[in-house]
Amino acid sequence: MCGLLGMLTSDGTASSTTELIASAARCMRHRGPDDLGTWNDDDLVFGFNRLSIIDIEHSHQPLRWGPPESPERYALTFNGEIYNYLEVREELARDFGAEFRTEGDGEPIVAGFHHWGADVVHKLRGMFAFAVWDTETRELFIARDPFGIKPLFVATGPRGTAFGSEKKSVLALLDRLGLPADLDDRAIEHYTVLQYVPEPETLHSAVRRLESGCHARLRPGAAPEVTRYFFPRFSVRRFTTPGEQKRYDEIADALRDSVAKHMRADVTVGSFLSGGIDSTAIAALAIQHNPDLVTFTTGFERDGYSEIDVAAESAEAIGARHVVKVVSPAEFIQALPTIIWYLDDPVADPALVPLYFVAAEARKHVKVVLSGEGADELFGGYTIYKEPLSLKAFDRAGPRMRRLMGAVSDRIPEGTRGKSLLHRGSLPLEERYYGNARSFDDARLRSVLRTFREDWTHTDVTAPIYAMSEGLDPVARMQHLDLFTWLRGDILVKADKITMANSLELRVPFLDREVFDVAEQLPFDEKIAHGTTKYALRKALEQIVPAHVLHRRKLGFPVPIRHWLAGPEMYEWARDLITASDTDHIYDRAFVLEMLDEHRRGAVDNSRRLWTVLCFMIWYGIFVDGSIEPTIEDRDYPVRL
Repeated sequence: MCGLLGMLTSDGTASSTTELIASAARCMRHRGPDDLGTWNDDDLVFGFNRLSIIDIEHSHQPLRWGPPESPERYALTFNGEIYNYLEVREELARDFGAEFRTEGDGEPIVAGFHHWGADVVHKLRGMFAFAVWDTETRELFIARDPFGIKPLFVATGPRGTAFGSEKKSVLALLDRLGLPADLDDRAIEHYTVLQYVPEPETLHSAVRRLESGCHARLRPGAAPEVTRYFFPRFSVRRFTTPGEQKRYDEIADALRDSVAKHMRADVTVGSFLSGGIDSTAIAALAIQHNPDLVTFTTGFERDGYSEIDVAAESAEAIGARHVVKVVSPAEFIQALPTIIWYLDDPVADPALVPLYFVAAEARKHVKVVLSGEGADELFGGYTIYKEPLSLKAFDRAGPRMRRLMGAVSDRIPEGTRGKSLLHRGSLPLEERYYGNARSFDDARLRSVLRTFREDWTHTDVTAPIYAMSEGLDPVARMQHLDLFTWLRGDILVKADKITMANSLELRVPFLDREVFDVAEQLPFDEKIAHGTTKYALRKALEQIVPAHVLHRRKLGFPVPIRHWLAGPEMYEWARDLITASDTDHIYDRAFVLEMLDEHRRGAVDNSRRLWTVLCFMIWYGIFVDGSIEPTIEDRDYPVRL
């Protein structure tokens, strides 16, 4: 697990850029505090920070590899873990006679690229962002894992292309590339609506992200040629005995195999445990490989916003030692600037704050933790996925009838029972479902966002994704959309950035190619059935998870932000931040203050909308005007680059 950084120059001056790369790489040292290295030739320079997990002694990077006739033909930088690296090594040795000099999981990537070319990505089970430089063809190959667990930022200018695990490091190279550090107004609007910046955008116009499930080829002086290689199909497979135990056994076997491979490490592996079915399943399987498993959870001293007791009960049931971190409102506020600095772009999900604290606690005990992210998207776990059932009666209505229902719903007073159902029933799926987050409706968005434009809407993000899922059932289309929006834009960003902020590696066994191959074949009635979600997964986990967890209501790491923003301490903090922020040219300060006062009075729950704006204001203060300086431990570099 590491942080990579590099630049492919267009003018053959890579050697003069080595010190700049080394300096820029220092500000992501938290991703790899164990080792720092650079390598360059005339066209390309690599920088690398390493967190040693597998083959601690020998797998230094940048890594050189080649066939016997040219033993140092390739150079590799690699962030992530390949869980089936032993099997890939064996296949390469058997079929091609490939030889390896280390015991690590990086060499199989570059050896696989030599023998399979770009198809190497289809052989890898794991999370990854990597770059392979071919010194003979002078071509750079970069790739990200199918789900986007590991990030990769890219900026291309007249003097070359920079790429890295963190945007802040790439920002430090913009001037060398001949690029400005301008903000992207459209990305700001998308963030304000969705609470995260959707791929491939970032809040800086010059920096994009290589999308999940994509790879790209680059040559000096040319723009990246991007290719998508991962296409989730959600194609239903009919079993001989549909719904019978065979299907559930396949799911359980795939999870067992995934967890077994995710436990491969030369260091101790722990597990996050929220008390729900997903994290408990992962921990219950992990403890079969590590009887001394330590589990970690977090919560707050407020009823209804903590699963500490439930998680402790689950840990006891599976026999794990359990560690708890309780977060106070004061700690929450104090940590925010630091957390947002680590994020690179704001993610207005309050759950990332308790995640930061539990990750810091876990790092005192282990270097690696497992977690349950991805189960909801793969197996149909969100309550909103039940919506097609509640709206089934509207399916028979034609376009004209739908327009009439929409017009009627507009005339019904707010708060009237049935208004929301009628309104949502009048809309096609593509218009009513934007993924798992939307904080501002159009009316409020016009009022709050000074840079608002009618032609910049959520459909910029969702329309191309919906086009890929045409013909699937509505639940599968919602899952598909969430894979490309909410999962990779919010959940996996906070999972990667916040754990890496603590030099802790997080692994997500549900987001495994073999697990996905089973999950995407499930029919509608194996996801949403018998009044519950994730029906097939729950049936599969009857043989793994303690009975008291199987049908528990999902909480995750809930945050009492609604109550705190109405209370004196956080209200005063928020008001001071809004008043002092130099973002009035982006967000209307008077309208934001009005929302805050509405929320305090209890007139409207504006917590999600307020949190979205507040996180942006902190981000702007750190990365744009320098009015906010976060506390970064062991820092010997400026926070604004």
